[in-house]
Amino acid sequence: MTKTWFITGTSTGLGRLLTGQLLLRGDRVIATLRKPGALDDLLASYGDRLQILMLDITDTSAIRTAVGAAFAKAGRIDVVVSNAGYGLFGAGEEVSDGQIERQIATNLVGSIQLIRAVLPHLRTQGGGRIVQVSSEGGQIAYPNFSLYHATKWGIEGFVESVAQEVKPFGIDFLIIEPGPTSTEFGAGLDHAEPMDCYETTPAGEVRRAIASGDFAIKGDALNTVRAMIAAADEVNPPLRLALGSTAYASVSQALTERLRVLEAQKDVTFSADK
Repeated sequence: MTKTWFITGTSTGLGRLLTGQLLLRGDRVIATLRKPGALDDLLASYGDRLQILMLDITDTSAIRTAVGAAFAKAGRIDVVVSNAGYGLFGAGEEVSDGQIERQIATNLVGSIQLIRAVLPHLRTQGGGRIVQVSSEGGQIAYPNFSLYHATKWGIEGFVESVAQEVKPFGIDFLIIEPGPTSTEFGAGLDHAEPMDCYETTPAGEVRRAIASGDFAIKGDALNTVRAMIAAADEVNPPLRLALGSTAYASVSQALTERLRVLEAQKDVTFSADK
């Protein structure tokens, strides 16, 4: 069955690849982006099955306008993909106030406001699915990505709560958690001004690993997108889907360690009850 998708952040990376794959299989896509012309090649190939809307995800009023226009044009949207975002790279002390504000406005507040904007429309049409593109970084943390992690952990908490609120309306969620993947994510990083005192710390180690190319990137972008589409097509997808062997290993290790620590403090934990 042909589906209609609404996808943010489609200029590059997973968003663009997802758009192309969906059009290739015959679906309709309403794609938002900030760079005019970035999807002109797809528009030439697929015509009116691709609709393009300009959108800055940090502009809440513009989000509501774009979402309203998309639903008015399509009539029904089956899947909304909240994908727009980027990474802020630097130790927590190194990043500037402005960088922090932009990171949170884009990755966290922008994603929250997009979800809030589409919910009334999905309720009206009797249901739908929202795919939130997160990261393995929504459950684990690397040095030098503290603000990025703050946004991904934050949006996953928001989604997990809202998913319970809107389930009675036939609306469900799928959180996608890719590990390091071969996209333009690294090239799009916003870098903080490095401080010498962090050079010999874990933050400095990660900085050198990324600069030298030693930071392992095992994820394949096309395979990741294909797995995303397959999961979004399922009747009852999981709430979370980690993608890539690095994500599996990292998330598994983090959850196992958290559970070990929790069990070890069980007596102290229970002592806080009446």
